[in-house]
Amino acid sequence: MAAQALLSVSLPTNLTPKNSYYPTITASTSANQPIVGRKLRAAVIGGGPAGSSAAEALAAGGIETFLFERSSPSTAKPCGGAIPLCMLDEFQIPIHLVDRHVTRMKIFSPSNLAVDFGKTLKPHEFIAMLRREVLDSFLRSRAESRGAVVISGLVTNLDLPTSPNSPYVIDYVVDKTSRRNLAVDVVIGADGANSRERIKLPDEKMEYYENLAEMYVGNDVSPDFYGWVFPKCDHVAVGTGTVRAKQDIKLYQRGIRERVKAKINGGKVIKVEAHPIPEHPRPRRVRGRVALVGDAAGYVTKCSGEGIYFAAKSGRICGEGIVKASEGGERMINEGDLRREYLKKWDKEFILTFRFLDLLQRVFYGSNAGREALVEICGDEYVQRMTFESYLYKKLAPGNRWEDVKMLGKTIGSLVRCNIIGEKMNLLNL
Repeated sequence: MAAQALLSVSLPTNLTPKNSYYPTITASTSANQPIVGRKLRAAVIGGGPAGSSAAEALAAGGIETFLFERSSPSTAKPCGGAIPLCMLDEFQIPIHLVDRHVTRMKIFSPSNLAVDFGKTLKPHEFIAMLRREVLDSFLRSRAESRGAVVISGLVTNLDLPTSPNSPYVIDYVVDKTSRRNLAVDVVIGADGANSRERIKLPDEKMEYYENLAEMYVGNDVSPDFYGWVFPKCDHVAVGTGTVRAKQDIKLYQRGIRERVKAKINGGKVIKVEAHPIPEHPRPRRVRGRVALVGDAAGYVTKCSGEGIYFAAKSGRICGEGIVKASEGGERMINEGDLRREYLKKWDKEFILTFRFLDLLQRVFYGSNAGREALVEICGDEYVQRMTFESYLYKKLAPGNRWEDVKMLGKTIGSLVRCNIIGEKMNLLNL
């Protein structure tokens, strides 16, 4: 949190060769002063996908890198754990880390209208479900193998530089009692967040969720995202995402449990976690030589609540940007370098996606009537194809103008019709 109080960083992906990651270092025309007798020193606060990906890029590019993570490698993280197909290849995630290959999805409206979502998936396509502690441990270990120093400790304070090139001083605690500090040139804040329970189901009920994920929308489960049941190796994650304060999450957690009660009866709760998720990209993500990435920067998409891919991508872009700006750690960097090599590249690639999903959320998540309309149009196969192609491969799916016009007409019709239904439901509730 100490770094989050200041701000963020990111950069493009270069994978050479296929199964190994090393950033490309190109000479810059920087007028920044050379560093004599050592390399640029960077601290990454937070060892999740964003922090570990940043640390890997930094260390592989010649930067002296320190990765802070306060949780042990086996600590469960409050996250749905779904990642797009393209991430497995782009970030070389071994397939054995994936718990479930989800090929079927159901989405439930506030009135419990259910729509099968996933009819357009090709035989080789699936949504990868994994546990965050497994993914995070793998990414952290890989960053360490590239040369990053992993520090198991809690960052408590960040002292600002007294001059343009003087260091930031990080205060941290190891083993809850030993207080230490570390001077660094650059800081990346990657500490980040939602709410979830892990429930071990009887075998016959677990079989139902073998390759099925469920999503629930409604004011009872989340005012701004959705609730879910996602299958894992030997249990299901039952959770909800919201930007509301932590005390409100318990209410929505009870709501999702109530919606899925019949399906999870007989299950044993083995883990409960809760944290709020960020609402949108922060207006200030870079300040001085401090940058925010991942959840700390607010890189969680509206509507879908997706964050893992964007966290890892932002961390990698940021790390690569620092490597490039510092010429492999040989020169000091400044705020302008971070803005140019991280923010400019990140925003160019992804900011329109975030704005588009923000618009969709305003249309469909503002009321239960809007959510009813959302579920209704999700039954359309064209909508499903466009949604999954964009999600799985993180690029805009090629559309059909005539189909787009028809989809717009259906959307308007659903919104009008469901608004009428919503008003009747509200009268019944009164």
